[in-house]
Amino acid sequence: MLAVLTLVVFPFLMAYAGASDLFTMTISNRISVFLVAGFIGFALYAGLSYEDIAWHLSCGLAVLIITFTLFAFNYVGGGDAKLAAATAVWLGWVNVLDYGVLTSVLGGVLTLAFIYIRKWPLPAWAQAREWIARLYNADNGVPYGLALAASGLMIFPETEIWHAALGI
Repeated sequence: MLAVLTLVVFPFLMAYAGASDLFTMTISNRISVFLVAGFIGFALYAGLSYEDIAWHLSCGLAVLIITFTLFAFNYVGGGDAKLAAATAVWLGWVNVLDYGVLTSVLGGVLTLAFIYIRKWPLPAWAQAREWIARLYNADNGVPYGLALAASGLMIFPETEIWHAALGI
């Protein structure tokens, strides 16, 4: 049962966060709270030691400090900062550097794609859809939650919690 929940809950929340950022340019605080609470529950059930859980939480705290510093300088959104930190809790110190590098690469590609797409006129059918018009407006930035979610999903099978859930 734990394996099924582990394989469903984290991916669902990450996909939901990415889709939410795409369609609304916001990521609910609830997603980050559910991610952290879910990790603690799964880690305890899977038998991770309190020390291992504390290390994972410290990783999330470190990422939160870094990303909120970026938020303070208006480089990332607040939802992005919280999602990155909550994801780091699941990934832990072993995987957080890979997550950061992969997120940077995917985020760079995403940003370049938005810069390129925004140079073209927006078709009338797309102007009628509020979420597309919002994405097209360069003042709204880029839905970086897509890069955060995609890289988290790509790194997830390498994590300690994944291995513990599957008995690997």
